[in-house]
Amino acid sequence: MTTAALFILLFGCMLLGMPIALALGLSSIGTILMFSSDSLASISLKLFEALSEHYTLLAIPFFILSSAFLSTGGVAKRIIRFALSVVGHVHGGIAMASVVACMIFAAVSGSSPATVAAIGTIVIAGMVRAGYPKAFAAGVIANAGTLGILIPPSIVMLVYAAATEVSAARMFMAGFLPGLMMGLMLMIVIYIVARIKKIPCQPWAGFSEVLASGISASGGLMLIIIVLGSIYGGIASPTEAAAVSAVYAFMVAVWGYRDIGPLKDSPWRKKGEGVGQMLFRNGYRIVYAVPQCFLDKEVRKVVLDASKVSIMLLFIIANAMLFAHVLTTERIPHTIAALIIEMGLSPWMFLVVVNILLLIAGNFMEPSAILLIMAPILFPIALQLGIDPIHLGIIMVVNMEIGMLTPPVGLNLFVTSGITGESMGWVIKAALPWLCVLLVFLMCITYIPQISLFLPELIDKIKGY
Repeated sequence: MTTAALFILLFGCMLLGMPIALALGLSSIGTILMFSSDSLASISLKLFEALSEHYTLLAIPFFILSSAFLSTGGVAKRIIRFALSVVGHVHGGIAMASVVACMIFAAVSGSSPATVAAIGTIVIAGMVRAGYPKAFAAGVIANAGTLGILIPPSIVMLVYAAATEVSAARMFMAGFLPGLMMGLMLMIVIYIVARIKKIPCQPWAGFSEVLASGISASGGLMLIIIVLGSIYGGIASPTEAAAVSAVYAFMVAVWGYRDIGPLKDSPWRKKGEGVGQMLFRNGYRIVYAVPQCFLDKEVRKVVLDASKVSIMLLFIIANAMLFAHVLTTERIPHTIAALIIEMGLSPWMFLVVVNILLLIAGNFMEPSAILLIMAPILFPIALQLGIDPIHLGIIMVVNMEIGMLTPPVGLNLFVTSGITGESMGWVIKAALPWLCVLLVFLMCITYIPQISLFLPELIDKIKGY
């Protein structure tokens, strides 16, 4: 009875058009008040504990702020230039460079929509000017942008780690090889299509351009080393690394590239001037710019936008945690697990069911909410069937990637539509052929667990020695 009431209230609120966070919260509170002896005070306490007890979730606002600074600054442009210098001369090279740029930007942002917005804004127009069909360019970027939640660091992985209490660092390690594999699969398909359609390629820029563009993009590339190196090396936790990434991204955008803030477009070093002369001449400007950075209109807007996204996401997470609390209290996951075990489903059959459920849910709900609702249900069943929780986590993340491309709630579709100025129907049609690549990739990830588990197991062995 309790289970039926909980899910009837949830789906009833969603059918009325209520935001997912409110639907989760109201259905949970309604069920508690009707069928539980808990008081309203205990509900408010649980909402507070949902965020305060999960230290890993503190990384989310920092990664969002880091992504906001890097998306606003010139990091994306420099990463695209570096990617073009490496693979731009191959057939379909600009599209392949776009995928490489998405992979690199994913490793510094942790967000799929941010990756599409930052990279797509520049490269879609560039591909069209170079002779690529507009639908081809939009489809590639919409799909490649999903790498933002697969290649670490990933906000969605942090949510899964908080929901199941697995190691966030191990989740990050597990996402690295699948991310590279998905990018490679997209590039292989791009190369084949480009040869068939005879899409032109750029001339080889030379090693000097590779070196110059690499140095130019080093501000953003160093963030990958700082964040992942500190996590994998055991120097910092994901939350500590996220805090460092936010400070570093601020310094790169405002002080390094100076694309936003009070030092925007101001040349520091004159031709023929030494470093010592430059620092002496600009000493007063550096001191003056420190407080001005925090008063600057552009900087404040970036912080405000990042705060809005963080508050929205954390509000969804808090309500989803309350929903998960009701599920656990009523032993719903354990009941479902017992039923599935009694049905005699094998692990591979269970994973088929998991993929179907998640692909359907991805059409209607935001990734973080899906993980927080489904993970507590699927996690104990997977453990009883002998499925590694890290492997299950990567399967769920890949399903969330596909959910970013399926209407009516596919976030990447909305972002791509805004960038191209085309209708949602046009964007869906452009992304659909590339979505088939992601479905093949999902099958590989589901039934070849070593793709996800090889790197975490290898690093565990190294640390063991």
